[in-house]
Amino acid sequence: MPAWTPDQPLIRIRDVHLSFGAVQVLNGISLDVMKGDVICIIGPSGAGKSTLLRCVNALVPIDRGSILVEGQEVHDAKLDKLALRRKVGMVFQQYNLFPHRTALDNVMMAPIHVLKRPRGEVEQEARALMRKVRLEGKEGSYPGELSGGQQQRVAIARSLAMQPDVMLFDEVTAALDPETVKEVLVTIRELAEEGMTCMIVTHEMGFAREIADEIYFTDRGVVVEHGPPAEFFAHSRDPRTRQFLSQIL
Repeated sequence: MPAWTPDQPLIRIRDVHLSFGAVQVLNGISLDVMKGDVICIIGPSGAGKSTLLRCVNALVPIDRGSILVEGQEVHDAKLDKLALRRKVGMVFQQYNLFPHRTALDNVMMAPIHVLKRPRGEVEQEARALMRKVRLEGKEGSYPGELSGGQQQRVAIARSLAMQPDVMLFDEVTAALDPETVKEVLVTIRELAEEGMTCMIVTHEMGFAREIADEIYFTDRGVVVEHGPPAEFFAHSRDPRTRQFLSQIL
């Protein structure tokens, strides 16, 4: 296969199908994400949005179809999953921080233990990442001493510590109190403005409208409609999209 080049989609998803038992979760989803793109995936609960992100990161195997990241088939049995997850960072709804490690240690662990990088170098970068997510002064705090929004920003810094090419955000504000949602969204917005390629599953419609290059509306495992935010929100064509938007806007 010819080498991937930046004029090709960084992520290329084609006709992806996945069932859990008798339940069809993904039913032929296709989409492209170019380098530097920010795409938001919206839709009702159970539409397969979070599952799709997990498939991109090879956390969930697909039944058929193709997912390429920088030209490599994600579900090739010979693919090095560790190499893939260096390229594809993922932040979940639950923070999954190690409670007995400080915020700084949580950020440093993977580069030291997985990438075998020198501790001093990693610590310098981790402190810079803590500043980036506006948590300077919290490096020595344990997760239990931090608010939900602060823990989620540590989780973002931890993912960035692997220096990924793309970030997947799966409902990262869903478990947060309303007053802490904004600080997490600001962090993601800044990453997007710096050119980080992002796939974001979200219920925050105002945020999606503001940040996305393209909105994808999924329902029952298919892409019903997609388009740039201005067009999508003002002139959606599919009745199912219009019904969904009328309930949430």
